[in-house]
Amino acid sequence: MVVNDGSGWSSIGWDGWTNLSLVRTRLDAGADPNSGTSFHGRPLHEAAERGSPEVVTELAQRVDDVDAEHEGRTALWLAVFNNRPDNARALIAAGANPWRPMMNGWSPGRLSLATPTPDLFTLPDGEAGLSATEAAAVAEARRLIAALGRFDDDGHSLACVAGITAAEAMRRLEAVPVDDADVEEIMEDPWADLDASLSVIGVTDVPGGCVVFQPCGYAASNPGVIERLSVGTVCYGLFANPKSGNQGAIAHDGAIEEWDTHPGGGSVYSEESAEEILATYLYHHQAEAYCFAGAGLRPTDARSINGQADMWLKLPEQDWWS
Repeated sequence: MVVNDGSGWSSIGWDGWTNLSLVRTRLDAGADPNSGTSFHGRPLHEAAERGSPEVVTELAQRVDDVDAEHEGRTALWLAVFNNRPDNARALIAAGANPWRPMMNGWSPGRLSLATPTPDLFTLPDGEAGLSATEAAAVAEARRLIAALGRFDDDGHSLACVAGITAAEAMRRLEAVPVDDADVEEIMEDPWADLDASLSVIGVTDVPGGCVVFQPCGYAASNPGVIERLSVGTVCYGLFANPKSGNQGAIAHDGAIEEWDTHPGGGSVYSEESAEEILATYLYHHQAEAYCFAGAGLRPTDARSINGQADMWLKLPEQDWWS
């Protein structure tokens, strides 16, 4: 049992795993190097994900097994997934195996081939590199994220729809054009008349389909919106909820397939498909780009989500939640 007397891992914050003196003090006072943390259960996993190479090295010298798994992942896998190459090198120096099979074919070494440091490990004979499809997904992710740019604001919503035009989206939603003056007024102060703001959406054609976007509000990702948009195709919805984080949904052919997903999140599990594990890595902390990629959209810029929509529309009054 871990107690809050200085001998366990309690009260160590995220940045505590970069503090070698603190970690050594806890270890010397009796903290278990193999277990007892709140998030990943294993201190080495915590340090590999968010700590320093010095702390990783210290813990790796004290654990029973440097390749111990938690939720299907070794500490080395987490270091690779979180783009911490220095931590990965420290684990390799401690004897970690980069080619240990896990995560539906994505060993730490194989996943590293999709990272900004693809030469982190030497690919041994007989180990599979990236397939042509996977390499293309990596290249497209880098292009797409660069094209969309950094998006730090919360409170917006979007729907990425494959294979239909903005005009077709307008027809499916039975929406009507909005005057530019009304749009400008909403943009200046979306909270002045929230009902009016929530009824206005922007729609933009992009290569591969179209994007419905609302700068401040959740309407673009409402179930009724993405269900209508997805008839005969697929639609990825996102509400960047400032209170609870990114809330995603996927609709296919008029029906919700997945609800309350977390696009851009870091949680990935071995039972997920190999394609989804790779996508989760590639679009970690990139929720908007994840939705574009899921729908197969290939924008060349960010105008569809930065207030420069092709046209602004007003949704009809109805229950968009059913």
